[in-house]
Amino acid sequence: MTYKINITERVLHFKQPAGTSRGTYTTRRSWFLRLTSDEQPGRVGIGECAPLPNLSCDDIPDYASVLREMCDRFEASGSIDYDLMRPYPSMLFGLETALMNHNACSPMLFDTAFGRGEEGIPINGLVWMGTFDEMFERMEEKMRQGFCCIKLKIGAIDFDHELELIRHIRESFTKEQIELRVDANGAFAPQEALGKLEKLACYDIHSIEQPVRQGQWEAMAQLCKESPLAIALDEELIGVNETKRKQELLDVIRPAYIILKPSLHGGMSGAEEWIRLARERGIGSWVTSALESNVGLNAIAHFTAHTYGSGITMPQGLGTGMLFTDNIPMPLEIRGDKLWYMGNFETNTVCPAIKL
Repeated sequence: MTYKINITERVLHFKQPAGTSRGTYTTRRSWFLRLTSDEQPGRVGIGECAPLPNLSCDDIPDYASVLREMCDRFEASGSIDYDLMRPYPSMLFGLETALMNHNACSPMLFDTAFGRGEEGIPINGLVWMGTFDEMFERMEEKMRQGFCCIKLKIGAIDFDHELELIRHIRESFTKEQIELRVDANGAFAPQEALGKLEKLACYDIHSIEQPVRQGQWEAMAQLCKESPLAIALDEELIGVNETKRKQELLDVIRPAYIILKPSLHGGMSGAEEWIRLARERGIGSWVTSALESNVGLNAIAHFTAHTYGSGITMPQGLGTGMLFTDNIPMPLEIRGDKLWYMGNFETNTVCPAIKL
């Protein structure tokens, strides 16, 4: 098969600032791959490459030129060189998506109950960091929308104020009614982390993501042993791309959960390996987007449905489809606390219409 890839760079704009403990995003830069083939001129595959600034292991100054080189190599061989692309997970994810989209002739990348519109995927409602009043208002809005699982970004405002927000939820909703997750994005110092986790545990928190900064394996392992809260690893997995190193990380830290973002954690193939290795060790997992446009979100949703199978009960982090003012239309819809796929999977009616 002879392939051709055109690359288009776009900047997307957030409807409201997306605050984390590492900073606030107001725009999002993505590179879109448009894959065609001479043998099948009517087919188009679209993929999104979207590294997160100061976080992705492939957030490099010459990103555009390296991406072009990776695409040139794919065009020359007609296949993905996974060993070559291992250090570039966001590029790998975009190329995987474009190729699968092209071959499926549909934005439905896998034939699943989700892809056929028979099942929705449960998702959490995400509350970004902000002032106390902003977070309070966003939190109440998510509850009004019917979310049964709410994820709070913490670590940017006063910790006691964050506890007050959580206390407000628990005054009205039990853990059976609202599942609470918190994400510290590595904001806690190791020496203070356990004390903060003990305070959070008073409010029936499901889990906390990345309480301390990544790269401190011994400190994280000790925290996982002593914490009254289940700990989930996220940033810790970034840049750990070799199978042996993945096994070592899981065996040393022994978290309760790992959280997979294909753009950060090895593309779909790398994320699938992480999930398999975690299952072998009795470690749970779920999948989230990494603030991609709807193109990337669509691919991650279909990957999630394929990987976990029918009847998913664990809320996933796939509620990011409404973040941008200038998002790319895809056949996705949030109803209540579930993400649904609404597309016609027999013909590729969406991707050719994307103006790149």
